[in-house]
Amino acid sequence: MFLVTGGAGFIGSQIAAELEQQGEEVIILDWLGHEYKWRNIAKRVPVDIRPPEDLDTVLATYGPALKGVIHMGAISATTERDGDLIVRSNFRLSCDLWTWCAHHDVPFVYASSAATYGDGHLGFADDDDLVSMSKLRPLNAYGWSKWVFDCWARKQVDAGKAQPPRWAGLKFFNVYGPNEQHKGSMRSVAIQVFEQVRETGAMRLFASDHPDYEDGGQLRDFVWVEDCARIAHWCATGLQQSGIYNVGSGTARSFKDLTEAVFHAMGHTPQISYFDMPEHLKGQYQYFTQARMDRLRDVGCPVQMTPLEQGVDRYVRDFLSTPDGFR
Repeated sequence: MFLVTGGAGFIGSQIAAELEQQGEEVIILDWLGHEYKWRNIAKRVPVDIRPPEDLDTVLATYGPALKGVIHMGAISATTERDGDLIVRSNFRLSCDLWTWCAHHDVPFVYASSAATYGDGHLGFADDDDLVSMSKLRPLNAYGWSKWVFDCWARKQVDAGKAQPPRWAGLKFFNVYGPNEQHKGSMRSVAIQVFEQVRETGAMRLFASDHPDYEDGGQLRDFVWVEDCARIAHWCATGLQQSGIYNVGSGTARSFKDLTEAVFHAMGHTPQISYFDMPEHLKGQYQYFTQARMDRLRDVGCPVQMTPLEQGVDRYVRDFLSTPDGFR
């Protein structure tokens, strides 16, 4: 039995689906709210569904049967400005779960983020020694909260303090795929392109505000969400060398590439225009991300990453173009 926090969210619901597919029982800890999130788990048959404030009860009730805690719950909006809320949700809760797992000998996998790399000028190598990590400078409070917990976890290990028997922090890059409808403006570019093309037949992208990148040439490591779920499951059950690892495709692709892939998957000729980047994003916008994936490969992760065009085609064909677009 596994506890998945944020289990009704985008990546969390995919992990719950993957665990059920592998024959595991799942407890989902999340708020469902009033919109789409319940549909993310409508095809699941969990042992229990509880709100986050019931965490202590969940651990007391199911703790002896837990084979792992996969912690995806967080304030994930990069635009969130309430620092106290972010610390409570993204840092303190992670510390508490780490400590519980360490004391009860339960594997622990948690969501970090590529946002910890800041503007990327130091690269995207997932060296998880404290010296390397301490040099990173995230651009927003969300990225900072993930960075500070990564550093906290590393300090626990380096100081010889209690740690889970197996643990992994996963630095997710630009994830796309089904079950993200509830995320509003934080949804992937892939679904936003699909919706705009369906409505208007064309797509508008940010123009570049950087002399080294042409309009539409901003680069991201787009990663298919089902690959992320498989990696999280493997880390919880098969990883032998605990640590903090990148989770991306390993290949940087442009927004123009992604947009054209969506057009082609929809059977349309690409029609792309550009508009000025909003002022509030200038100075906080990453122009290049690319996960270094060799460390995860070196520790034996067997998951093969899905190429962009293949993932986009499946997303459009099997989910976005169907009446029930949820996994």
